[in-house]
Amino acid sequence: MDGTQAQVRLAPATKDDVGLVLWFIKQLAEYERAPDQVTATEELLRKNLFGPHPYAHVVLAYVTEDGVEQPAGFALYFYNFSTWVGRPGLYLEDLFVRSEFRSLGVGKRLLVHLAQTAKERECGRMEWVVLDWNEPSIQFYLSLGAQQLKEWIINRVSGSALEHLADL
Repeated sequence: MDGTQAQVRLAPATKDDVGLVLWFIKQLAEYERAPDQVTATEELLRKNLFGPHPYAHVVLAYVTEDGVEQPAGFALYFYNFSTWVGRPGLYLEDLFVRSEFRSLGVGKRLLVHLAQTAKERECGRMEWVVLDWNEPSIQFYLSLGAQQLKEWIINRVSGSALEHLADL
């Protein structure tokens, strides 16, 4: 695909896009070598992204070339809060661009859009994680001014461990 002819359009996902959002999540899991870890369903996404109390937001990216528009990528984000900064933050949970649309500026457009959203919402920062083996993404993020916080370790409690902790 010739990047000089491609046009990128961003749009917020709606409940009608749930199937596409789930497809992107599965594509990302495949890329991250963890396709068996996806347990999300359209019903869960519809409830948690587009129900009465949405927990996250999704931006879809489309590429048009030669008059044909195709879904190219997505970003799923939510707001957190920094006690040290005293302001909300924007947390990017997932960013994925289909391989055939990489190097067309789709990922950059999504990140710039999220940075603009964070600025409009007066967020103190924008954060995300990247797998340590994903060198192309690491270099891409660094080129945009991201800083790696290697002194922080992610902690997670899920499944039976979450059930156990909740019952203590």
